Amino acid sequence: MTKLDESSIIKVFQRRLGNKNFVSEDVEVFSFGKTKIIAKTDTLVESTDIPPKMKLEDAARKSIVACVSDFAAKGIKPQYGIISVNFPSNISHTKIEDAAKGFRKACKEFKISILGGDTNAGREIVFNVCLFRISNDIVLRRGAKNKDLIFATGPFGYTAAGLSILLHKKKGKREFVKKAVKSVLRPKPRVDFGVRNKKYFSSSMDSSDGLSTTLNEMSKQSKKRFVITNSPHKKDLEDFARSQKLNQDKLVFHGGEEYEFLFTINSKYKKTILKNAKLLKTPIIEIGYVTTGKGVVLQRNNKEIPLKDHGWKHFR
Repeated sequence: MTKLDESSIIKVFQRRLGNKNFVSEDVEVFSFGKTKIIAKTDTLVESTDIPPKMKLEDAARKSIVACVSDFAAKGIKPQYGIISVNFPSNISHTKIEDAAKGFRKACKEFKISILGGDTNAGREIVFNVCLFRISNDIVLRRGAKNKDLIFATGPFGYTAAGLSILLHKKKGKREFVKKAVKSVLRPKPRVDFGVRNKKYFSSSMDSSDGLSTTLNEMSKQSKKRFVITNSPHKKDLEDFARSQKLNQDKLVFHGGEEYEFLFTINSKYKKTILKNAKLLKTPIIEIGYVTTGKGVVLQRNNKEIPLKDHGWKHFR
């Protein structure tokens, strides 16, 4: 029997539910009368999403961050939420308090009101979060045009490095280890930057499944070729990859778990974007440009190397 991947499973559900024209997006959009509602749901599972040394308080916060990051990429701040939790029947009162603290911290940080939810008992901890708000429009994954510039918020590679430290006992310089592990345990989505600059974006997408996944999906939906001329990482990541004999491109392009986002803009907005990034203290990196064609390529030493989608995939 052929093993199904995440994409295949989604297609089965969409077909069975009668949604033949389904197009993948960061959030769901639907109308209730004349009101347009933006919604997003995400699930955090203990065995796959909570690494060693992550406190339950941080895990609860991260389950909300996962949804907030998708809103950020669309240029919207979520306003309300519903949370469902699954706990083992023998869980301690202290851990319940820790989870509640994490949810409270995230809601205060991002100004979200939780309306309610559901509780259940099971073998492991599971958090399911749904966030939503009213909004007139979002920035789509498709829409990139020829000669647009491609930008990424934040440097990439730290979370993959952090996970290699937490899961595989990799070593590094003290400051680097601290930075990498923090990127895993306490990610920071770029909500304010997305909201302030959405009117300049021709397309955008959350990058938490991996940079290669995001680039290929945006290229596919825009029906354009994305040429990457600059890898969005810092020198300390190069040093770490070299010292631990890890593939630098794999850390940067295929690691995932970065709650950053990619966006494309007309070059005439570059100066404005850079100014706003500085005002909001949001790191952004110009990584390439859009042209006619299809697929994603890395441009190095006057050669073009295909960049395939090798980001995070469930059921792989």
